[in-house]
Amino acid sequence: MLKRSQRFSRIALTLGALACGVGVAEAGPPLLCHPFDAGKASLLPWGAGEGWNTVDRSYKVEGLTADTLRLLTPEAPILARMENLRRATIYAAQDRRSAAELMSALLSRALTSAAKDARDPLAWFDAGYLIESYRQASHVYKWDMLSNSERTAWTLRTEPEGADGYAFVRKALQLAGSNPEMEFAASLMREGPASTEHRQRAAAGATAGSLLAKNLTAK
Repeated sequence: MLKRSQRFSRIALTLGALACGVGVAEAGPPLLCHPFDAGKASLLPWGAGEGWNTVDRSYKVEGLTADTLRLLTPEAPILARMENLRRATIYAAQDRRSAAELMSALLSRALTSAAKDARDPLAWFDAGYLIESYRQASHVYKWDMLSNSERTAWTLRTEPEGADGYAFVRKALQLAGSNPEMEFAASLMREGPASTEHRQRAAAGATAGSLLAKNLTAK
């Protein structure tokens, strides 16, 4: 039986060939450093306080994959998916096994979708978003965002191998057509002209007073 890391690499390489892709922004961890306002959408449990990693200390991280998949329904809004995957990444950083299980589950779902030739952008989006969240999480040390005890417990220390999540999100955009929320997500995975272009498309599609408009202002 393949080890989980080997299985992840094979799935990621297969999907990478399907999606094609490109490196990651080094200016900061925009996928992690501020919560996304998802309105009244259902979210993973979280602690009180305003810190970016204020987790619920009573949450059982062993159930992370099942809980996350349960929340990533076809009806879940993109902003809710973004906040749930942000929280999931931070929880996953506490437990290598849970981190690997969640990544494998989302990559497998995207691969299944591709094999069926389904025009479902959400499976691509979720997998790509998690890959890039893990990638940025692996750079948290560079931004000195953790206390000494948090640094010891933080297990996401190397970038995901074998695939570019940004390419997956671009694939999702191709399938979804015009989607300002996905454009917003893509803007947080790159810097420079690519980020600016995605953000401009997100802003153009954000109606006044919408959750997207609020998130754009906050980021």
